[in-house]
Amino acid sequence: MDSQQTRKPNAREIAARIRDEIAAGTFGPGDRLPGGRAYAKKLGVSLMTVQNAYTQLREEGLVEGVSGSGTYVRDTAPGEPTPREAAQRLTDLQAEVARISTVLAGLADRVQQLEAAAGPTEGKTDT
Repeated sequence: MDSQQTRKPNAREIAARIRDEIAAGTFGPGDRLPGGRAYAKKLGVSLMTVQNAYTQLREEGLVEGVSGSGTYVRDTAPGEPTPREAAQRLTDLQAEVARISTVLAGLADRVQQLEAAAGPTEGKTDT
């Protein structure tokens, strides 16, 4: 059995999934996100995990909570980026950070290989 299939998503991953859905237009301004309890049950996670994901999206300015009603995709003022645009920018930024991280990891490997090939340099003197 594949452990990836049984692993439950964390709050960051749930927020990313919803952010992608906002960017794709699945959820638009004024749309209500799934209720926390039902969504938690569907994903097999705790209610707190879903609430933490929604909190992250609120902090990013993509959604707003309406007491006693639910969590909704924000409608923006004129001149502000729409939640869809903001979500797409965040998704693009995450992809760029991942790409840069991969490049940096490759560079670190190359530096280690060069240092190993050069051999120890401490204590050497020109005589």
